[in-house]
Amino acid sequence: MQDQTYYTYLQSPIGWIEIESSSVGITSLRFTESEPQREKIENKITLQCKTELEEYFRKERKQFSVSLAPEGSEFQQKVWKALNEIPYGTTTSYGKIAEILGDPHAVRAVGKANGSNPIAIIVPCHRVIGASGNLTGYAWGLDKKQWLLKLEQAAFQTTLF
Repeated sequence: MQDQTYYTYLQSPIGWIEIESSSVGITSLRFTESEPQREKIENKITLQCKTELEEYFRKERKQFSVSLAPEGSEFQQKVWKALNEIPYGTTTSYGKIAEILGDPHAVRAVGKANGSNPIAIIVPCHRVIGASGNLTGYAWGLDKKQWLLKLEQAAFQTTLF
């Protein structure tokens, strides 16, 4: 039997966010162009996530505690776990993550896994920038990435974590 999927929405300062979860944890958090039309089917996890995001946008939360259940390959899971180790207000590079994972040559693979992160903001792929300190791609647009980093007051330079 397939697990029920739950949905809720949040109008954030940078656009609508759709939150999706299973009974285990958040499976997806993505920006949408307009107010989602799908009917809300909420559970404790989606409601907790919504509350934590509201606190984050008010600068009252730096770490998330909501359960996560993203689907991805073993390598993607390792990258996403490493992303969760990047402290609020700091940035790092794809190369540093590759080094942490034990393969400094896996920079492109790390970039690809970072780009396929299904849980925006909470799994902070926006904190990964180019080795030169420049902002690099973000699935939801560089304007949103820059806004999130500014919210966290992160300098656009690589830091060690």
